[in-house]
Amino acid sequence: MAKFKKKTSEPTPDTNDSKTESIDDKSPDIPEIETSEPTPVDPKNPPVSEAEKSEKDRKLNKLFWMRVVLAVIAGTSATFIFADIEGEERRWASIGFMIIVFFASIIVAKGMKMQLPHSDRKKLVTQAIGSYIFLYLFTWIVSYTLVHSGSVTSGINL
Repeated sequence: MAKFKKKTSEPTPDTNDSKTESIDDKSPDIPEIETSEPTPVDPKNPPVSEAEKSEKDRKLNKLFWMRVVLAVIAGTSATFIFADIEGEERRWASIGFMIIVFFASIIVAKGMKMQLPHSDRKKLVTQAIGSYIFLYLFTWIVSYTLVHSGSVTSGINL
């Protein structure tokens, strides 16, 4: 059989007393809440107001969509710009073109005069970089396939 320990505390006199507590029964040994000192303001990251934050978000959003549109335009134009180059050189020329256009978008982003905190400075470079790369490659491949689909004798006839 299982052994149980005996209770060492005294039983409550009434069953309803343990379920309800009065507001007046505050224990004196609970310390009062301490007030915290205000945190010092970092000179590199000043506090940002709501208007400045919405302006920053609007400019970052504009940068994102600029890079998306730029990727589609550059990917499509790479098909026609590098049509004369044959073989492996075409691929590397297109990838180099993609990098050059992206660096140009960084220069344009710096010209937008965004007031970013010191911790968000890299957002000028990283904003929409994944979307830019994949959209560029996707539109380049699709446009190349559509332009050169008539010259292939095997495959689906259009």
